[in-house]
Amino acid sequence: MATGFFSDERCFWHAGGNYAFTLPVGGAVQPLAAGGLPENPETKRRLKNLLEVTGLIRDLDQRSADPASRAALLRVHPANYLDTFKEMSDAGGGELGRRTPFAAGGYEIAALSAGLACAALAAVLDGELENAYALSRPPGHHCLPDFPNGFCLLNNIAIAIEAARARGQARRVAVIDWDVHHGNGTEAIYYDRDDVLTISLHQPRNYPLDTGDAEDRGTGSGRGFNVNVPLPAGSGHAAYLEAFDRIVLPQVHAFRPDVIIVACGFDASAVDPLGRMLATADTFRQMTLRAKEASQTLCDGRLVLVHEGGYSEVYVPFCGHATIEALSGSKTTVADPLGETLAQRQPGPRFDAFVAAEIDALAALLDA
Repeated sequence: MATGFFSDERCFWHAGGNYAFTLPVGGAVQPLAAGGLPENPETKRRLKNLLEVTGLIRDLDQRSADPASRAALLRVHPANYLDTFKEMSDAGGGELGRRTPFAAGGYEIAALSAGLACAALAAVLDGELENAYALSRPPGHHCLPDFPNGFCLLNNIAIAIEAARARGQARRVAVIDWDVHHGNGTEAIYYDRDDVLTISLHQPRNYPLDTGDAEDRGTGSGRGFNVNVPLPAGSGHAAYLEAFDRIVLPQVHAFRPDVIIVACGFDASAVDPLGRMLATADTFRQMTLRAKEASQTLCDGRLVLVHEGGYSEVYVPFCGHATIEALSGSKTTVADPLGETLAQRQPGPRFDAFVAAEIDALAALLDA
């Protein structure tokens, strides 16, 4: 079976408002030459372009998808939220929450982004594909049921999970979120449930400023099924892999999911404008290999990656290419143009020892 690659040109047409970086233009804020939010189509389009240039895309089963239906959206988002979103979209666009502007047709594009995630998960659970990558845009992991934020208008992964559960395809789902920002939306949706394990590796107090603490473990029947792994700013390749091996993988193995989903952001890279971490393309490759091995051990290889953040137009394509190489097992590779430089910029032994002690403390907290 092949690795699926789900994308649609229309997702690249999602447009933000009049911003300079993350600040609304006006007053003392001058527009940027390029204009708009850091969440723009170029990082995703350039990833797809690189796959085409190297030929890796020919090793993938390329597909698109229908937009997620209203019934699918309603399993996660309330009707009044969807209605307001649709009305504003039809009227030319606007902004519903915090840093979530959209243009005319934004509702339909967001539903298509969720539809890519739904189709990727369904195809893997149906056994049509071994695993899959959904190049979803706009992203989704920050979106709460009734409050969009952080560039996210619908929670793509939660919509896909609930669609699969409604079809009886999966009962237990593990979500690993390695976006540099805390996956607050997915956490909130599943905070009181024990059938979805949510794990977020993130830079603390980056975004949002008030969520993502290690002590936040879930509530009620969901107690213990939410895991936050805040890594200090400046954590690099070794720290990410140690956290993955020491915390993420043991939690996933203990949970024994029917499928693993990765909220795949590339903004923990060393050159991302919205993160202060030092991950490299190889970091994402190695985490993907670990997730893939866990899926093969636990759930017959069922693994789906859904694109989230990542705002370096130069480096996201190489991080994504390395990830999809690992996911698919393709022999088509591309050299990381920043690999040698970023290897020399990794933290030294003293900082690595400090981060290791932090990971020890996090592991102890989970065992308490």
